[in-house]
Amino acid sequence: MTDDEPRPVGVTRKTLLRAAVVVPAAPLLLAGVPALARTPSGQPLTATPQSCDDDLTPPQLEGPYFKPGSPLRTSMLDGTGTRLTLTGYVVGLACQPIAGVLLDFWQADNAGAYDNVGNRFRGHQLTDAQGRFTLTTIVPGLYPGRTRHIHVKAQAPGRPILTTQLYFPNEPRNSTDTLYDPALLMTVGSAGQATFDFVLNVPGVPSSPSPTPTTPPSPTPPGGSTWRPGVAYAVGAQVTYGGAAYVCQIAHTSLPGWEPPNTPALWRRR
Repeated sequence: MTDDEPRPVGVTRKTLLRAAVVVPAAPLLLAGVPALARTPSGQPLTATPQSCDDDLTPPQLEGPYFKPGSPLRTSMLDGTGTRLTLTGYVVGLACQPIAGVLLDFWQADNAGAYDNVGNRFRGHQLTDAQGRFTLTTIVPGLYPGRTRHIHVKAQAPGRPILTTQLYFPNEPRNSTDTLYDPALLMTVGSAGQATFDFVLNVPGVPSSPSPTPTTPPSPTPPGGSTWRPGVAYAVGAQVTYGGAAYVCQIAHTSLPGWEPPNTPALWRRR
């Protein structure tokens, strides 16, 4: 299904969430009851329509605290707080898992402060061959004007960046935060386990029970380009591509489809 195609008549899960009246309650992690189920994260994705959401993950503001150059890691336990393990899938329009998606997370610490100098509670990772990711962190603290949230940028190879935020169910401030979107609720359990599945605007065919991700063919860089796939680039590395110069913003090993013009999360044009 694409944005230009009519959607089936009916009520989707996210439509229900957006229409729901948000009633302030005690934070879920303290309430000890399961959150409203959103998607069946943690289960193998199959070709059945029920195995993923029917709407694209909506974008949200980047906010003032993003900075490039986060470390490659799946654990952001950089301070005290309530431990949280977030898992999920990144899928496309046909519910197919997407391998090699860049997920860049950043959040406030337990006191509601962001580290704008170092990389505390900042990190990026790539989805595995089944489109899965795992992030170990803490529940972010509160600060004036906002409810609890985690920031994330998601970019599939050769596709635009999705910048959005993830929210916690039953937070009292959800009803007063003007940015809050119930379509971005994580499913959070009492044991500090959370799930969220991203749906990106990437066309494809439904996956089989054992999906084999496809990799775009390795391009031949334009003449005069120094960028090459399969190279481990460090932060600050400089390359040329198609006659333009770029500076690496996040350390990574380059992949076909991740050419500098296609990956502004990785490369900044000079």
